[in-house]
Amino acid sequence: MRIIAFQGRPGAYSDLACREARPGWETLPCASFADAIQAVRDGVASEAMLACENSLAGRVPDIHALLPRAGLQIVGEHFQRVEHCLMAVRGTRIGDVRRIHTHPVAMAQIRELIAELKAEAVPQFDTAGAAEMVAGWGRPEDAAVASSLAAELNGLEVLRANVEDASHNTTRFYIAARSRDWPLVGEGDMMTTLLFRVANRSGALYNALAGYAASRANITRLESYMLEGSFAATQFLMDVEGHPDDEELSRALSAMRLYTDHTAILGVYPASPQRKKACLDARQGGE
Repeated sequence: MRIIAFQGRPGAYSDLACREARPGWETLPCASFADAIQAVRDGVASEAMLACENSLAGRVPDIHALLPRAGLQIVGEHFQRVEHCLMAVRGTRIGDVRRIHTHPVAMAQIRELIAELKAEAVPQFDTAGAAEMVAGWGRPEDAAVASSLAAELNGLEVLRANVEDASHNTTRFYIAARSRDWPLVGEGDMMTTLLFRVANRSGALYNALAGYAASRANITRLESYMLEGSFAATQFLMDVEGHPDDEELSRALSAMRLYTDHTAILGVYPASPQRKKACLDARQGGE
């Protein structure tokens, strides 16, 4: 079965990510991340493309909470360059635009455009969905910000391309599937994503992570979040370079387990060939 689910409407950036990461596969639009995950759990799709972080807007909400309960394994990652287009019904002049509709994450990436046009920012559930709505209204004062594919699918005119605030605007995705064997050690550069919980006491996090510094295992992402409504941020999601069976990472994981209440590996997967370039572009863009 060659079907990959994503959150959003046809033409969304997640749709583009699916097409690039899994060329030739059928893409399955879903109303929410939870629905995309459920499609895989139910066997309707083989994989789900789940946005997890953006180089401008930071963490994508919900994924850090949904993944640990999903019962899926992360089997890959994908980096999608985000090239936002301002679009409206044909014949619209850019000076006609009074309201800009797009997803809240995308809205955070076009602040300069909003200020320039003195337009009202109207958040919508999806970038491609905003394009559909603007096409349906047929009003020149309403514009959407979405992909060029969304403009094409909805018969809209691109008023301005690349309206994002920074040229390094890139979204990273986890690719999730039902249980699958880990790749073998030595099959190339690997990433490991894991969840862990530490006691809410001084030095607990330091002790849990000390082994990574000692073994030179490189942590690329570390996020804390509430656990069961508690304001004590004791649960963490972490991405680290390497395979759990690598000598260095294995040593760091063993040391971590001495200081954690719970540790679970959510996936071991090949590092994307786009990873180094995406990280370099983001670093240069922030300088």
